[in-house]
Amino acid sequence: MTNIATLPAPRNAWYLGAWSNEVTEKPLARTILDENVVLYRQPGSKAAVLEDRCSHRATPLSLGDVTDRGLQCGYHGLTFNSKGECVFIPGQESIPPQACVRSYPVVERQGFVWIWTGDPEQADANHPTLIDYPWNDDTENWPTHYGYMHIKCNYMLLNDNLMDLTHIPFIHRRTIGGGNQMGQVNAEMKTRKTPTGVHYIRWMDKIQPPPTYVKAAGFAADAKVDRWQEFEYIAPITVLQWTGALESGRGARENREQDGGFQLRIYHGATPETDSSCHYFFTCNNGCTTQSEADNDRLFREIRDTFLEDLEFLENQQACLEDDPTRALVDIKHDTARIHARRTIDRMLAEEEGHLAVAAS
Repeated sequence: MTNIATLPAPRNAWYLGAWSNEVTEKPLARTILDENVVLYRQPGSKAAVLEDRCSHRATPLSLGDVTDRGLQCGYHGLTFNSKGECVFIPGQESIPPQACVRSYPVVERQGFVWIWTGDPEQADANHPTLIDYPWNDDTENWPTHYGYMHIKCNYMLLNDNLMDLTHIPFIHRRTIGGGNQMGQVNAEMKTRKTPTGVHYIRWMDKIQPPPTYVKAAGFAADAKVDRWQEFEYIAPITVLQWTGALESGRGARENREQDGGFQLRIYHGATPETDSSCHYFFTCNNGCTTQSEADNDRLFREIRDTFLEDLEFLENQQACLEDDPTRALVDIKHDTARIHARRTIDRMLAEEEGHLAVAAS
């Protein structure tokens, strides 16, 4: 039986290691899939990722400095280039070939720094786990804030949370869940499997706008809106969100891309740190008509506060699962998207294990 409290992650995939604005010439230590890595910018501004362990005396390279030659260990000065090759040893001309460290393939674009954690020969810039997120580039129409949280739960618990939104009117009463509870729970929902995960859209017609929507879009608290929640899970870590609302009668189902109302896109990325913790990366792309800097900041704080409400439940859920990991859980009808997401991960893990078995034979 799979222990859902410690579900592993496939190795041959791209994982979000950091936001671009986190990676500077000051080395950044981070643990990704139980591997300690260091992210930094080389001279010339290109991002690089190495294992965070010097081959000389096992000192974390994140304690060192970026020099013109590369990343210099802070203990004895050995310096490594972005390929992990040792290029300089103070006071020694010859460099042993084994004086190297592991390097990781990196792709940086749209504000993301992606790391390939598996077989480097399989690192492919066209791999479906390397998603396209053009809204980070369209800052004029979708001004962006970047967020990060460290959460003490398995990465798939966070994805489960995003696959079943019937928790919103209960956990998020003060932010995105206020108003008619049953109107949100009983939303019209269409779900479809995709080659990379699952997609769903929920519609709530003539519903009271929640507090966050009132603040961001200027809806009257007693107004009636047609609200949608569109989510796509792309295994293993990505969830793309487009949510919003228009005043009832404006034909939201026929055309959601109208001026006015509430529009929000969010990238969610739950990169595993360990089996029981993850790095949660999220954007807040504001598509509302009013987009002053103060409005953008206010909306980001609202969204961040919403996720903090989730964090409390996820970490306590993880603790309960660890107390009795073999106890069966009950599925209900709202788990359809979550079950498809889990099956996608199971399939990726099975395929990876099969390839490893063939390679070892």
